[in-house]
Amino acid sequence: MSGSMNGRVCVVTGATHGIGLATARALAARGARVLVHGRDLARAEAVVVRLRRETGNTELTAVQADFARLADVRRLGAELAALPRLDVLINNAATMAARGALSAEHYDLTFAVNHLAPFLLTQLLLAKLTACAPARVIIVASEAHRRARLDFDDLMNDRVTGHWSAYNRSKLANLLFARALARRLSGSGVTVNALHPGVVSTQLFRDLPLPVRVALGTIGRLVLLSPRQGADTSVYLASAPELAGASGGYYRRRRPLSPSAAAQSDADAERLWQESLQLTGLAA
Repeated sequence: MSGSMNGRVCVVTGATHGIGLATARALAARGARVLVHGRDLARAEAVVVRLRRETGNTELTAVQADFARLADVRRLGAELAALPRLDVLINNAATMAARGALSAEHYDLTFAVNHLAPFLLTQLLLAKLTACAPARVIIVASEAHRRARLDFDDLMNDRVTGHWSAYNRSKLANLLFARALARRLSGSGVTVNALHPGVVSTQLFRDLPLPVRVALGTIGRLVLLSPRQGADTSVYLASAPELAGASGGYYRRRRPLSPSAAAQSDADAERLWQESLQLTGLAA
């Protein structure tokens, strides 16, 4: 069962709507101090006011960064690294951008927001997390990764079509990142786990073509999970006492499962790590 989070400091990215909002609400209800990240500061501040009212927990703070801008991620990393402590980092923010959409650095927007931004933010917070160990890093991936293979000659998805291919690849990148990070942090007291939240009714699909959005909306009322249901495994990984020390796992409905063979490639995980260091400027 998920435990009390009294005294624990948690960062939830993409926490102004959907799964992230539900995750922040559940952690606040368990007594955690929650930093609510959003791309829009006013929206994040409104969420903080709302969650304080709903949970009775006043220890919530809004933080802002546009994950389509690595400079924003670096600034946020510096702000969070200055906290007195940090116990849990939940990399939840994600997008499914239109084909051809680019980040501020002219990277494919889906790859930039879903992989490069959390990669950079996590790297910038590793020293703080390690100093506060035991600590936990949680990465919201997806079963969509099973339909993907990384093409290291096309990380920016210039040769893929549609929204889904780039998104699927980004979720595979999440799992390869989790694998490489867990290996590097072995013995540090910082655990790393990834999860599939389920197929959830969120704003993730807002950039899809209108007919697809209408169809998903119709189907969604029947089959899609609620954000609260989608947040359940994130909250479990953040708070469950029985997971103390458990690292390198991939979970669905609170249970571990094996990711795809592609997500278990140590060679690809290491190559993606090195490529990500270059793309985020950390290699310098």
